[in-house]
Amino acid sequence: MNAYEHVLIARPDLSSPQVETMLEELAKTIGELGGAIVRQEYWGLRNLTYRIRKNRKGHYGLLAFNAPPSAIHELERRQRLNEDILRIMTVKLEEVTDQPSPILAKRDRDERRRRDRDRNDFGGADMGA
Repeated sequence: MNAYEHVLIARPDLSSPQVETMLEELAKTIGELGGAIVRQEYWGLRNLTYRIRKNRKGHYGLLAFNAPPSAIHELERRQRLNEDILRIMTVKLEEVTDQPSPILAKRDRDERRRRDRDRNDFGGADMGA
């Protein structure tokens, strides 16, 4: 089986739980087609670089998995029929890792910095003596 990463952009008027449910259904579909999910991530509602079908934002999601090529064709065919999905991109990889993607790693770093800055600004341990 080959290793793949699959990124999708969903319509912005969907809720986060709806998009996460969509990702779960896609993971289930990959399992039914003979694949195995390694990593599944929801990146949230993000700005688009350019408009897609008159939308300026979209919900991003990532699936990393191992599957046969026929599963990819069927997965992409099903997603082209779904009106809630604006764009898809599947990339073949050498191997799939279970490490978080750089998008999630950056978000975690930014949240830690923000949390540390807020703690220092509003009476944290570094207020001085």
